[in-house]
Amino acid sequence: MTRTLTTTLAAGALTATLVLAGCASDNTNESTGAQDHGNHDNGDNGDTTDDTATEGEAGQDHDGHDHPVDGGPVPQGMSEATDPLYPVGSEAVLTADHMSGMDGATATIVGAYDTYTYAVNYTPTTGGDPVLDHRWVVHEELQNVGQERLADGTEVTLGAEHMSGMDGATATIASSTQETVYVVDFESDGMAMTNHKWVTESEIDPSL
Repeated sequence: MTRTLTTTLAAGALTATLVLAGCASDNTNESTGAQDHGNHDNGDNGDTTDDTATEGEAGQDHDGHDHPVDGGPVPQGMSEATDPLYPVGSEAVLTADHMSGMDGATATIVGAYDTYTYAVNYTPTTGGDPVLDHRWVVHEELQNVGQERLADGTEVTLGAEHMSGMDGATATIASSTQETVYVVDFESDGMAMTNHKWVTESEIDPSL
């Protein structure tokens, strides 16, 4: 009887030990699983951060154009227009859509110039997709092109830095105009843009 009781107690203790070990193993697996899930979430958060940065950059791009808040001075050698339709200091309503919030904005004319003005296609020196029909680049912002107006399709090297990766890029003339071109100050989506280059005379509402 004593031997049977001892055997029974030993078997019970062994069973309890195995059950406890199994529980500990399950808890360990659950803990590990939770940690793995946490790491997966961290990976997702990293992707979200990257997406957010990209969206922020895209927001600055204004429909593909990453214009600086201040456009800076005009190139040397430019000829001021003697009798522009929109004199310096006057206000005008823009019809251009070079960037978000530009079309319909009220602008102040900062400068008016007589030159050849070009729309160009180019690939940024910083890489990325080609920029098509960038408006505008004036003749004085092209490297080693002489004085004559350039024909559509002419390959040129840009000397402007309206956007990152523009200066030094190889470009092709998409179209050109000889109308008066303006530098303007205006507000775009709540941000004050100063010395924006360039707006042609036909991109200003003539009815106002």
